[in-house]
Amino acid sequence: MKRAILILMILSLIIVPVNVIASPPEFSGGVNNEYEYEEVVFLTGEPVKFIGTVSITEKDKTDSKTISYSFKLAPEDKSIKGKLDRRISYTIQYDTRSDKGQTIGQMSVSSYRETIDVDEDRFELKDYQFSKSDVIDNRPASDFSSGNIKGRKVYTINKTEGEAIVDISGGSVGYENFWGATETQIIDFVFEVERQTAEDRRPTSWQGTVRSQVSDSMTKELRYSGNEANLSSFNGGYIRTTNSEIVSKYEYDLPLIDRNGINNRRRDRGTISLSKQKVPKIERLIVPKFRDLGGHWAESHINKLYSLDVFDEVSTFFVPDVPMTREEFTRAVIRASDIRPTEDPKKRTSSRRKDPEVSPFVDVSVEDINYEYIKNGVAKGIIQGVSENKFAPKDSLTRAQAITIIIRVLGFESKAPTPGYYTSFSDDRLIPAWAKDSIYMAKEIGLVQGDQLNRVNPNQVLTRAEASAILVRFLEFLEKDLQQDYRENIILFN
Repeated sequence: MKRAILILMILSLIIVPVNVIASPPEFSGGVNNEYEYEEVVFLTGEPVKFIGTVSITEKDKTDSKTISYSFKLAPEDKSIKGKLDRRISYTIQYDTRSDKGQTIGQMSVSSYRETIDVDEDRFELKDYQFSKSDVIDNRPASDFSSGNIKGRKVYTINKTEGEAIVDISGGSVGYENFWGATETQIIDFVFEVERQTAEDRRPTSWQGTVRSQVSDSMTKELRYSGNEANLSSFNGGYIRTTNSEIVSKYEYDLPLIDRNGINNRRRDRGTISLSKQKVPKIERLIVPKFRDLGGHWAESHINKLYSLDVFDEVSTFFVPDVPMTREEFTRAVIRASDIRPTEDPKKRTSSRRKDPEVSPFVDVSVEDINYEYIKNGVAKGIIQGVSENKFAPKDSLTRAQAITIIIRVLGFESKAPTPGYYTSFSDDRLIPAWAKDSIYMAKEIGLVQGDQLNRVNPNQVLTRAEASAILVRFLEFLEKDLQQDYRENIILFN
C-alpha cells in the first residue's frame, strides 16, 4: 500500500513547545464541534458510523504534555445495537535543540481502554502500541511542523472468538500563526481479522485497508461592514471572524459481505466524508478616520492595517505617498504577525535593582517607542542594522529590503535554488545579491509580481501606501494561502 510521505521545510530560530490551536481529535479520522463527535468504524468488515461526544483534557509541563481523550459513541443507524467507549492518554516529550533551532516532539500512548459493541460482537482493545514523532520549526510569523505516525492495535473478538489486528502508519503536517492554524493527518489502516464463532468452528479471516485523511483548521478573516445609519460619525468598519472547521475523508477497501457472509473474492470499495464546523466568533475592530485617503488606490489596504493595530497613527492624516521608514516597517511587520515584543514599550517600568539596558544601536534609544520592536526584529533575524552599531531608523526602505524582511519572517529564504539562477523579472540584473533569494521566493509564493514591464524595481524607495499593499498580501498569505496548501491541496490530491 502506498504510504503517505509528508515533508515540510525545517528552518528555525528559537523553539518552544507549542499548543497547536487546530489538531484533529485523536487518530481515528473523526470530526467534532462544540456539541458532537463522529467517526467511522471498520472492525466488523463494514463501515459503521458512530456519533456521540468526546472530551479532551491537556496538561502542560516544562518539557512535556499529556493529552487525554474520552469518547462515548453509539451507531448513527438506530437499527444497529452498539456503543463505543474509548479512553486514551498520550504523552509528548519535547527535546528542544536551540543550537539547531528545532524541537522534536515524541508522542507515545500512556494509557488505553477501548470496547466497541456492534450487534452481537464485542471488540476489546488488548494491546496498543503507538509512536508519533514531530519536528517543529518556529519562524517569527508562523510555526511549522511535520510528523510521522506508526502504531498497532490488537482487539479480542468476544473474548475467545478471534483477534483483529490493525496496523497504523502515516504522517501529519501543520502550521500555526496568529491568523490561522491547520493540522492535516493522512493515516493508513491495514486490517487483519481472524475469527471463529461458537456455531461454526471453521475460522473466518479477512483483510482490508482504510485511508483516513482529516484536517482541522482555524482561520481569521476580515470583512467590511457598512454602517446602515446615514447620520453617523463613521461609514463602516471591519469585522474579524474566526472560523473553525474539521473535514475528514475515509477511503476503504474491504471484503464484500453478502447473505453467505464474508466474500474475500469480491471487494467493497468506497469513500465516506465527514465535516463539522464550530460557531464563528466575531470581533469589531477600530474604525479608521484618515482624511487624506479618499479615492487613494491603497485606501482599503491602509484602513485594514489600521483596524488591526498594525498602524497606530494618532493623526488624522496618514500621508500615504511619503517613504516608509525602516523603523515603521519593522514595527508594522511585527505587529501584523502578532510577534509581540518581550515587553510592551508602553508599559516599560524602570527598576533600580537591574542594570540599565543599553541599546545595541547608537541611533536608537531604549526609551524610543519603537525600541522593543527593533530589538526583537534584530534578535529574530528579521532585520539588521546598517552597520555594527547603527540602525538608521529614519532611513527610507527599498522594495528589496521590504521583501527580504517579509521572507525572513516566514523563514522561506533558504528554499530558493542554488545560487547562479535568474529570477523571472526583466530587471533581474538590478536585484542586489543579498535580496535575490527573498525576491525569488516572494514571486514563487505569490507575494509580489512585476509591473507592466515585468520589473520588480528592487531599488525603488517604498512608499507607505506600497508598504501597506505588501503587508496586506502578507496577511492574506498567512490567512488563506497556507490553509490552501496544508488542507485542500493535500486532501484533494492524495
